[in-house]
Amino acid sequence: MSEVLDGGPFFHGTKADLSVGEMLTAGFRSNYRPEVVMSHIYFTALADGAGLAAELAAGEGAPRVYCVEPTGAFEDDPNVTDKKFPGNPTRSYRSTEPLRVTGEVVDWTRLTPEALQAWRDRLAATLEGERGEIIN
Repeated sequence: MSEVLDGGPFFHGTKADLSVGEMLTAGFRSNYRPEVVMSHIYFTALADGAGLAAELAAGEGAPRVYCVEPTGAFEDDPNVTDKKFPGNPTRSYRSTEPLRVTGEVVDWTRLTPEALQAWRDRLAATLEGERGEIIN
């Protein structure tokens, strides 16, 4: 984990209302399997990827995308990389160390209601299948 995987910038999607300087940490329930408490905090180098995560996140708040800065080592997210898919085309990462919020992105691409439902359906089908395990 000592090599630089990606220079960023980095983004995190959520429905939480956050301020610059706040820290995002691990230890919250998974958006996809609420019975799982996550031991990592997840982020991506693609603003629209973070937007998708925000749209799919649990909760009632508005989906938001934040610019974040890792405060420690991070690794490829094995939930969407080599253990399930080749490489890291989504530029998705995870860390046990906090992420610092450095700003908010307001011009990310929102999904249509139909596209969002298609993603929810695809996610539900994936979670029911053999690839549905969350690597925590």
